[in-house]
Amino acid sequence: MLPRVLILHANGTNRDHDAAQAFELVGAQAEIVHLNQLRARERRWSDYQILAIPGGFSYADALGAGKLMALDLNVYFADEVRAFVDSGKPVIGICNGFQALVKSGILPNQRSEFKDQKSTLTFNAAGHFECRWVTLASQSQTCLWTRDLVEPIDCPVAHGEGRFVLDDPNDLSTLRERDQIALIYTRLDGTPANGAYPDNPNGSIADIAGICNPQGNVLGLMPHPEDHVFAYQHPRHTRGESGRRGLKLFENGVRHAGQL
Repeated sequence: MLPRVLILHANGTNRDHDAAQAFELVGAQAEIVHLNQLRARERRWSDYQILAIPGGFSYADALGAGKLMALDLNVYFADEVRAFVDSGKPVIGICNGFQALVKSGILPNQRSEFKDQKSTLTFNAAGHFECRWVTLASQSQTCLWTRDLVEPIDCPVAHGEGRFVLDDPNDLSTLRERDQIALIYTRLDGTPANGAYPDNPNGSIADIAGICNPQGNVLGLMPHPEDHVFAYQHPRHTRGESGRRGLKLFENGVRHAGQL
């Protein structure tokens, strides 16, 4: 039986079909479900093996990017989300979904109430919206999504609030010790961006593009690997550049779900 993916949709979400396509390409059954359907119990969280919170501008980014989606997760669905995470099922939040995971407290540290926010994603250091292609490298073997990811990933970013910052800079060493830095921005050759723009497009501390929870089943990232799943999506594919697609991330998530 194919793993079932619950793709959360809120008003303003616009990358849900991209995420669904990526999961279906690697053998999962994806269903886009509006939050109101879950609220009305027309769909059950327990029927799904993977949770994906896609990109977009949920609730038009009112009160800040991902903030209202985070309130939904904490207020209406706290028990369901906690059960999903605690079960070890794969969870991924992309761009606006990453913002929601961070602002709900699910990332970077899993707390009993998912409300202890120790970090945030704030305005890009350049002070404007960034829409460009970036290169990512895996840093974590704890994260099931990035495990054994040897080749870099090329994919686009599209965000105005993607700069990952910590309340306490000392928490960076904790993230490193717990192997929670899942993905970093790099140069084209795969070496760290070292904060240099535009390789690091938003000024995130330590070039962080994505983090996971201590258990490794929850991944949040700002770039969009679901938008480089076909060779022709690369902006230089007509010049012979190919490979380094984002499918491996989704393959890892689906494979793990199939083993639960």
